Amino acid sequence: MEMQQFYYDNKIVKKFIYATLLWGIVGFSVGLLLAFMFLFPNVTDGISWLSFGRLRPLHTNAVIFAFVGNAIYAGVYYSLQRLLKARMASNFLSNFNFWGWQLIIVAAAITLPLGYTSSKEYAELEWPIDIAIALVWVAFGVNMIWTILQRRQRHLYVAIWFYLGTFVTVAVLHIFNSLALPVSFLKSYSVYAGVQDALVQWWYGHNAVAFFLTTPFLGLMYYFVPKAANRPVYSYRLSIVHFWSLIFIYIWAGPHHLLYTSLPDWAQNLGVAFSIMLLAPSWGGMINGLLTLRGAWDKVRTDPVLKFMVVAITGYGMATFEGPMLSLKNVNAIAHFSDWIIAHVHVGALAWNGFFTFGMLYWMIPRMFKTTLYSKSLANFHFWIGTLGIILYTLPMYVAGFVQASMWKQFNPDGSLTYGNFLETVNEIIPMYWMRAIGGTMFIIGAIVMLYNVVRTVKQGSGVEDELAEAAALTKVSKYRTKGEGWHTWLERKPIKLTIYATIAILIGGAVQIIPTLLVKSNIPTITSVKPYTPLELEGRDLYIREGCVGCHSQMVRPFRSEVERYGEYSKAGEFVYDHPFLWGSKRTGPDLHRIGAKYSDSWHLNHMYDPQSTSPGSIMPSYKWLLRNKLDKSDTENKMKTMVTLGVPYSEEEIANAQALMDTQGQKIEDNLYQDPDFAKNYEADKKYAKENKQEFVEMKDREIVAIIAYIQRLGTDIKVKDEQKISKK
Repeated sequence: MEMQQFYYDNKIVKKFIYATLLWGIVGFSVGLLLAFMFLFPNVTDGISWLSFGRLRPLHTNAVIFAFVGNAIYAGVYYSLQRLLKARMASNFLSNFNFWGWQLIIVAAAITLPLGYTSSKEYAELEWPIDIAIALVWVAFGVNMIWTILQRRQRHLYVAIWFYLGTFVTVAVLHIFNSLALPVSFLKSYSVYAGVQDALVQWWYGHNAVAFFLTTPFLGLMYYFVPKAANRPVYSYRLSIVHFWSLIFIYIWAGPHHLLYTSLPDWAQNLGVAFSIMLLAPSWGGMINGLLTLRGAWDKVRTDPVLKFMVVAITGYGMATFEGPMLSLKNVNAIAHFSDWIIAHVHVGALAWNGFFTFGMLYWMIPRMFKTTLYSKSLANFHFWIGTLGIILYTLPMYVAGFVQASMWKQFNPDGSLTYGNFLETVNEIIPMYWMRAIGGTMFIIGAIVMLYNVVRTVKQGSGVEDELAEAAALTKVSKYRTKGEGWHTWLERKPIKLTIYATIAILIGGAVQIIPTLLVKSNIPTITSVKPYTPLELEGRDLYIREGCVGCHSQMVRPFRSEVERYGEYSKAGEFVYDHPFLWGSKRTGPDLHRIGAKYSDSWHLNHMYDPQSTSPGSIMPSYKWLLRNKLDKSDTENKMKTMVTLGVPYSEEEIANAQALMDTQGQKIEDNLYQDPDFAKNYEADKKYAKENKQEFVEMKDREIVAIIAYIQRLGTDIKVKDEQKISKK
């Protein structure tokens, strides 16, 4: 049999390893800053691009797509070549993948703090960057499939199934969720509205976790755990069941993020049913990973690599038990919108993704640099301080979630809310926020120790060179099953068929849920009193999106007695038909705002934005002073309205033509309302006089950003008659 010599491309793996370490520290640091903002809300007072609302999506994108994304690429490029006995097919595509991905990360790091965001969770980046993501991801997939077709190994190992499933599913999710109509270079509106947008977003959002944070890591688990333990995978048959059941079931589970919302009940119930079923394949994968270590537990006690991997797989098991549990309606009624969800997410992010990445890097780096790890003691220190950090982070957040839920739902004997003021809940959980900040600090200390350990390991090793390998050429693969060959064994040598079948498996669930919601009008009953936003309200809504207000405030009153009593009439599907994008939110750090309109005066809202503590003592909301200074940019208003018309919002040609005049009239009315506050009138006149004396431009209050956002907030929930006129609790 003829043997062929070739070289593995280790240099591309090295690049992704370095990027993983760099962006990991950046993402963790931004997260730690955000944790301290709950304790010191005005720590970045007056700096718009360092406000909580703008930094939160930067943190999630940095951790998910920069840290975890680069780790996925590093692990896939390393393992794929060795599993296929082939070099990556294209050096150009490999490098295009690397540099393109880093440029996307840099673009995100610039645009998100500047307020360019779609507001859709885990998909906040604007349309030009979305297109770049699609191009780079397709380049990665083409390179992978091209390499598979040039392989010297007949059968595709289980890890590669997960890589292929990841590629096709992430591509489908990203493209369909990111469909938007551009208004300008960095502004667009989602093509979906309200309930439809919410379903598509959480079909994407849940499955971004499933197919970006889970399936590629399961593939990496199937490669690196056996390598690190020097043991075969526990059960090959279980891996087959694990793969196909996981990718088929996972795609249906997205609606469990929208229980008790305005989403049709049938879609909610489908999400619940498949979420419960998801427990079986998830735990099957966890068991397969842990039992691969049978007979190697003595090594686990001494090898930091295996310690990280064991905790990672255990974290995966905990998170995938909790996910189906949270999809039960009675549990979801307690947990949703609370810090319980923050704890749940970070068990997966810190333990599963974080610790597995650390273990994988500790295993790969010494081998690539032909040396031993600089300090096993430091790696063990990293493991223990990181583990303690995860515990100190997550446990207090679970407690905080339980406290929030119980306080939100308690009633007095007379039927009134026991804790009518939302801030009572916030103040109660401040100690838990302190513990979270301490736990996060410990986790990032561990990451910094790892960085030092890696730098010293690299320095004592030799330079990374392309690695010489030898393998027999692959003989022609038969199209047909041979005698005695199992169906799946045959499929493992047919990569295109395997990819097609995987694509069909993931498309079924999405199609069954999304197509009826988009096409069947009866799923979203119309309400004749619901009208499009005025031009000024539309501009204010865009400011609300820019400032990331949706990160702390929901706009979805669920049909619970406690919520109706606290906020007002529960939300109806027809109220959101003109919302591009939807803004239901996923976390209540502050109260729900869907019925906030006309509850407070314009002056209250101005003071609340300028100094939240002045209107709501004890609030942890940061100030938004720049809204009171900035002149509202009205140059794109007509284009925004025209784009909305294309999306089905019924603005008339007359309304678009008179947009500037309409904004001026509504803005003047709000300015007149503000004048009723003597303090405002005094300060405003003083500012006007100062500008005149110093020959400076003076922006009328009606033309400032604060007036637009007041107009939007005062509109919320006023299109239908609200039965409950109770004041909304202050933040």
